[in-house]
Amino acid sequence: MALLDETSIERELAALPGWRREPGPPDRIARLYAFAGFPAAIAFVNRVAALAEEADHHPDIHVSYDKVRLVLWSHDSGGLTARDFRLARRIDS
Repeated sequence: MALLDETSIERELAALPGWRREPGPPDRIARLYAFAGFPAAIAFVNRVAALAEEADHHPDIHVSYDKVRLVLWSHDSGGLTARDFRLARRIDS
């Protein structure tokens, strides 16, 4: 899948509150989520895992008790592609 240009990345990020760009290489997008406790954080991780499997696109997931940090980038393309933003939207919906 083709890497997105700067204009496309900025447009996509503007439509995804809470997500931020982490410059690379490779460029990535990330978001930190906070929950009421560990069980809620893990329930969220399980929901994200199901969405990722369905999309065949897997984020880096970091769990720290009641917080979950997700990082998306297209490993096979070496940066940000449309599928990163597509999965981010699905996660937030």
